[in-house]
Parts: sequence; C-alpha cells; structure tokens
Amino acid sequence: MIRDQETMQILLDSIRSFVKEELIPREEEVAESDEIPEDIVSQMRDMGLFGLTIPEEFGGLGVTMEEEVNIAFELGRTSPAFRSFIGTNNGIGSIGILLDGTSAQKADYLPKLASGEILSAFCLTEPDSGTDAASLRTTAVRDGNDYIINGTKRYITNAPHAGIFTVMARTNPEIKGAKGISAFIVGADVQGITIGKRDKKMGQKGAHTADVIFDNVRVPASALIGEQEGVGFKTAMKVLDKGRLHIAAIAVGAAERVLEDSLRYAMERKQFGQAIADFQLIQGMLADSKAEVYAAKCMVLDAARKRDDGLNVSTEASCAKMFATEMCSRVADRGVQIHGGAGYISEYAVERFYRDVRLFRLYEGTTQIQQVIIARNMIREAQA
Repeated sequence: MIRDQETMQILLDSIRSFVKEELIPREEEVAESDEIPEDIVSQMRDMGLFGLTIPEEFGGLGVTMEEEVNIAFELGRTSPAFRSFIGTNNGIGSIGILLDGTSAQKADYLPKLASGEILSAFCLTEPDSGTDAASLRTTAVRDGNDYIINGTKRYITNAPHAGIFTVMARTNPEIKGAKGISAFIVGADVQGITIGKRDKKMGQKGAHTADVIFDNVRVPASALIGEQEGVGFKTAMKVLDKGRLHIAAIAVGAAERVLEDSLRYAMERKQFGQAIADFQLIQGMLADSKAEVYAAKCMVLDAARKRDDGLNVSTEASCAKMFATEMCSRVADRGVQIHGGAGYISEYAVERFYRDVRLFRLYEGTTQIQQVIIARNMIREAQA
C-alpha cells in the first residue's frame, strides 16, 4: 500500500539521487577503509533514513511494507554496507520493540532509533545455535526485580556501534525449545557486556559484525519486551518475517545494479570488431538476468501488498527471500562472466558485488530454511 503516490515519489527521487550522487562514488572508499564515512552517516540522519519504518508518532516516517520495499530497491543499488548501517534500526533491531514492546519501552527507545541517535542490534544467533535458533543457550535468570543474562551471541550486525541490543535468552530452562525464550532490551553500556573483535568477512566491507558476550549482565525486569516471559521467539519470528521481504528487495536492487553495469560494459566492450552485446550468447545472459530480476521484483511487491492488507505472508515472504537472493547470486555470476577477465578485477564493481551478495542467501534464514518453511506451510494448509 502506497499512502500518497506523490509524496512517495518525492522520497524515492531523493533516495535515488542520494544513492547515485553520494553513495556509489564512495563505494570503493568504504571497501578499502572498512568504515562508513561520518559525513555519509550524518546525511542519512538528516534524510530520516534511520527511522523509515518507525511510526511518525515516534519521529519516524512510518512507511508501509510496499513503500519500504520500493525504498529498498533503490538502496540495494549500492554497496550493501550503507543499507546495513541503517538496516537494524529499521528492521531487526527495532521491530521487536514496535510490535511487542510496552508503551514505555516504545517511548524510551523508538525516538532515539528513528533519529539515528543510537543504533540497535539483534542478538539471536549463537556459536551453537544458528539455523536451530530455538536451541539457544543464553540464559536470563530472575533475581528479585532483575534478570541476570549470561551467554554469547555471534555474527551480530552493527554490534560494534550499537547503543542497545534486543537479546533473546532462555528464561525458563525447564521448557525446551521456543516457548522458554524471552526477549530483552539491553543497553550496550551495561556492565558485563563485551564486544568481540570485528569478523573478517568474504565481502560487505564497512558492514560490521562481531560476537557479543554477556557475563552476569544485570537488567531490570522492565527490560523484558512486553514484560512477558516466553514470547521472545515469537517476537523474533515476527521480526524475521518482515526482514525477509526487506532483504529480498535489497537483493532485487543489487541485481538491477549488476545488470545495469553488465549491459553498459557489454555495449562498450569491443571484440571481433563489434560490441560484445551484439553476440547472442551475451544477449542470452542479459535476457535471463532481466527476466529473473523482473520476476523477483513482482514477487516482492505482491508479498508486500498482501502484508499491508493484513494477510499472513509467511509463505510468500520465504518464497520472495529464497528466489530473490538466489536470483541475485545468479545475476552477479553472469555479470562477472559478461565482464570476462575484467570481472575478476576489483577495479570493476561487479567483482565486489559478486562477493557482497553471497551473504543474502545466508542471513535472516538460509535458502534451505526458506524451503523448509514453504513446504511445511504448504502441508499444514493442505491438512487444514
């Protein structure tokens, strides 16, 4: 649902211009320095990009799902590191508070997240608990009016920069699996929290992940999201359901950028006295990529509109995430092939994108997890 087409178009034009004129020219700088320049962060704050999905009453823009994916199509056209820096405030780091938090929790944290005053991070994955998230071992033991949290979280996006963490921890060790898990809001400055060294990744330089270690971290009972135990895993799944559509849209944007670069190169590169774009085998790769990008974009928009209509889009979100991220890797692979030897050289953006987009198929649920979700939902619906 797009609430006001004219207003939305103005916002999209502004973001498109920002991506083209400010972000794309700085991609190589970010890749080499492994940092997002502070002047870029400042511009993101001024544009309201940290609060895109946060309601207007808390200082955000309150975009709908359809509006969000259209914005993501634009942001996806540049280095994923830029989107990652603002992504947790708009997604996994804030949506849990927005969906299940108390009025006090929303009032305390959402305005700061919307303005970019603080960054958030989502602490679910652990060294021995990745895809099997419900088996997490981090504990939160009640002690009077407090909880004491112990455990280690792994691959936590924006951990080195976060001001708050949404932490999934087991509050009832007697209950195995998802029902014993609760969600907490924990300030990064609380005693007992240690941030590990930044992970050295295959790609996405400038987007930082690290371990977060909780050693007897004491938080008040008011830090429990919704002030209710045992619903943390449900909160996490709600967060991921929405996030999967966002990642799918980012993958579409990245694929569009790679295809655009590949087409330009194919039209400029001459072999045998003519542009390689004139050769049918090159045209075949361009056409396959164009069709797949179009299909993925249609899927994302359809699922987003259904979510805005209040429908359960668990299956559609997983379909979109699975197809769009796999598609993006195929488009990137063809992009390198079209560039030939030049595609293996870091001077061309396609080499960086080839590495960067590989992560899309892993985080917020691997492709294989999406397959399981889709199939199980199909079986459940058939048995109903």
